Amino acid sequence: MRVLLVGGSGFVGTALARELHDRGHEVAALSRSPDEADLPAGVETVSGDVTEYESIAGAFADRDAVVNLVALSPLFQPPRGTSHEAVHLGGTENVVAAAEDHGVPRLVQMSALGADPDGATAYIRAKGAAEEVVRASSLDWTVFRPSVVFGDGGEFVAFTKKLTTPYVTGLPGGGRTRFQPVWVGDLAPMLASAAVEDGHGGETYEIGGPEVLTLAEVAKRIYRAEGKSLVVLPVPMVLARLGLTVMGAVPGFPMGPDQYRSLQFDNTTADGDASVFGRDPAGLRTLGDYLGVD
Repeated sequence: MRVLLVGGSGFVGTALARELHDRGHEVAALSRSPDEADLPAGVETVSGDVTEYESIAGAFADRDAVVNLVALSPLFQPPRGTSHEAVHLGGTENVVAAAEDHGVPRLVQMSALGADPDGATAYIRAKGAAEEVVRASSLDWTVFRPSVVFGDGGEFVAFTKKLTTPYVTGLPGGGRTRFQPVWVGDLAPMLASAAVEDGHGGETYEIGGPEVLTLAEVAKRIYRAEGKSLVVLPVPMVLARLGLTVMGAVPGFPMGPDQYRSLQFDNTTADGDASVFGRDPAGLRTLGDYLGVD
């Protein structure tokens, strides 16, 4: 099949490009700077910006499926001059329109756990609104809602280190927010199957890893992998809200009030859907195994 990966030069996109390429499919990666990515030889690269329809439309011609992976990080404030609404909602509207205009029959949409047009953060609201656009389309669509994704080139481990210090650190609420990290090497084959195999149309899949970890537990594993201990001190949520709200107004500071709000709800799923793709959820790779501390 001929598959277009929108956002194909990103963390998940490069892993998915390799998976599809290894399966023998023709893959094209579209992004603003695709030639900078570590993509397999033979993967076509196309430059375009999802917020500008005319810059991406031509890439959809003669494709059998498109996977929309473009995203701004929920872990940091959007870069100045853009927004979650512009990229996630506006970008998805352009992707759906381009697919419909060029007769691409199948769309796989990367969303997020908890996506909700009325959600607590701009990221969650934009992801939820984008899902509504996808479901209202004429395409044979599939939606993926993963928890945080980890692996080489991912930002979850780097974000946790940015938020903490070794040995002794403070975390909002003591780091009780829960995550269900999923390895990119487990997620990419599921995305690939949804893109090229029949039977996934109209489905929404929630994907979590084999264990639920608090942010404090994640931080302790990361530092243990470096041979360092960690004691977590609780920072009252009201102080975290004040600090991130104030500092979020400082140019260049990477976090703000949305990041505080995101720490108030868990990023987990009660019934993961990995088994749909022939994988035992309990057998997926753990963060500790990836870090070498299991």
